[in-house]
Amino acid sequence: MQESLDKAFLLLKATYKGGGKLLVCGNGGSAADSEHIVGELMKGFMLSRKIPQGMRGKITSVAKANGNYISNNLQGALPAISLVSQSALISAYSNDMAPDMVFAQQVYGYGNRGDTFLGLSTSGNSKNVVYAAETAKALGMNTIAFTGKSGGLLKDICDCTIAAPSEITPIIQEYHLPIYHKLCMMLEEEFFGEK
Repeated sequence: MQESLDKAFLLLKATYKGGGKLLVCGNGGSAADSEHIVGELMKGFMLSRKIPQGMRGKITSVAKANGNYISNNLQGALPAISLVSQSALISAYSNDMAPDMVFAQQVYGYGNRGDTFLGLSTSGNSKNVVYAAETAKALGMNTIAFTGKSGGLLKDICDCTIAAPSEITPIIQEYHLPIYHKLCMMLEEEFFGEK
């Protein structure tokens, strides 16, 4: 599993060094994990991530009365979007088109070559996550899957699969949490740690 974690880190490191972003999705508990991952990447997790002095100066020059407040409360971010959060788009697309394509549609709309897609599916077979991963591959995105023991269909689609050693959904999800926490810590240290 460490080898897969290291590979996921390298894929995301390349994405962020290239100015890209992460798109994340899953269903049920994995949807909650998608939100959790975005929360750890978009703000300080283990580090404070102060913004650079140059940016502080720009903010202060624009927001003279509020510049210090804004600068003191902004934190460095690693761009990430949870595809499970777009309720208006999800409901409209499900009603008008195909419910199992709501994540793929967002990948198609948001994704660019060099970005990374991360799909969480305990079975590895969730159709909406599989379709999104296939769309990401077609766009030239990096693809990572968090799955259960077998890896399911995602194992053969994604560049990197982190397969929890269980076939029981809640146990798989319990494995996923410390793994993605570790991945977020590694990324935070890489981009915001002291050199």
